[in-house]
Amino acid sequence: KVLSALSHIFVLCGPPDLREIVFVIQSQSNTFHVRQAERRREDLLKQARGFTEVRFNVHAFFLWWYILEWFLGKPLFDEESTIIHHYAFAENPSIFKYPDFAASWALSIPLVVRLAKKVKEEPLKSDFTIDLKHEVALYIWDNGKGPHLTAVPELCTVPEDSPQASHCATTVSKKPPLCGDPVNKEDIFVAVKTCKKFHSERVPVIKKTWEKDALFLEYYSDHADPSIPTINLGVPNTERGHCGKTFAILQRFLSSAVPDTKWLLIVDDDTLISIPRLQVLLSCYDSSEPVSLGERYGYGLSQGGYSYITGGGGMVFSRKAVVRLLKSGCKCYSNDAPDDMVLGMCLNALGLPVTHSPLFHQARPEDYARDFLAHQVPISFHKHWNIDPIAVFNKWLKDDFTASQDELKSAKTEL
Repeated sequence: KVLSALSHIFVLCGPPDLREIVFVIQSQSNTFHVRQAERRREDLLKQARGFTEVRFNVHAFFLWWYILEWFLGKPLFDEESTIIHHYAFAENPSIFKYPDFAASWALSIPLVVRLAKKVKEEPLKSDFTIDLKHEVALYIWDNGKGPHLTAVPELCTVPEDSPQASHCATTVSKKPPLCGDPVNKEDIFVAVKTCKKFHSERVPVIKKTWEKDALFLEYYSDHADPSIPTINLGVPNTERGHCGKTFAILQRFLSSAVPDTKWLLIVDDDTLISIPRLQVLLSCYDSSEPVSLGERYGYGLSQGGYSYITGGGGMVFSRKAVVRLLKSGCKCYSNDAPDDMVLGMCLNALGLPVTHSPLFHQARPEDYARDFLAHQVPISFHKHWNIDPIAVFNKWLKDDFTASQDELKSAKTEL
């Protein structure tokens, strides 16, 4: 049953043996993800129809399920306090556990009822939504008044064909969906935002790591340096947001000054990214649709706010999305406004979806739980703070380019 055409959340009720369980499929308002959700729905229904007997003592199990507040999942934890979790539990961040959504998670009905009442009586007050799985766990924990996450070993993120998967109720796919051949390099234009003070510090990192994988790439700065080369778009450098520069890039992308490509990738000069992996991911999306893709954050979502693609991890736009944005009259309220948030406001006003991929990362590998990254082949990381960026690229983002395209496509990827 489709509960919401906007959020594409599907609720499935199984046959009598499974009638006590409601399955919620988390999806997104994008053609590819809607198809994925439909396939998952059909797969669950097929499995449910295959049950001919109760596999466990339903009455004994659900007696406890209906009485107690349970929050179940595969636990993740931070080894050090991190900005993406607002430095929560700074003295000992590993004590707080939160669920890996890729393994699925479950709530008992008493807990659902209490949370529904809480949401109704105490509206959410958080301005920013950065990592939903951590923020959900904090909300459920309720400063110690609610349950902690209970680990369930059967909720797994091992590959589905792994020997360890025999005891697992959930697994991750080793291969991405069959979306076709990777997008050609000729179809992606890359815009790098930089400034004069970082020309000698950050640009050389890009040139030593991922620049060679981009066919069409330009560096945009407040200073034209022919040795790089950089292009001065006439927008002065700002210490905070870079809205003026980003909108100048959008306008240039639609002009005859650059090649006519299907996709635009905008990154910071301290973004580390794998272009070949991006090519594979983009094969799942229709460039004729207004696609905005990356790591999604939220601002004021409980008060009618908006989602946006956070800039440091890389913002990907289809040409159709850029055309719609500029044609709408959307513009910066100042040159130093946060470009990613302004774009989010504009997309929200146009009713265009912002599509999340967990493979883009606004922070460094150190800022994410080790088990969370263990089942990913990431596309990007951001910031050079207290790391060797070239070593990080080589460890997390560099592929063996002697591999064939088929081998690259079969990399375990969580879309």
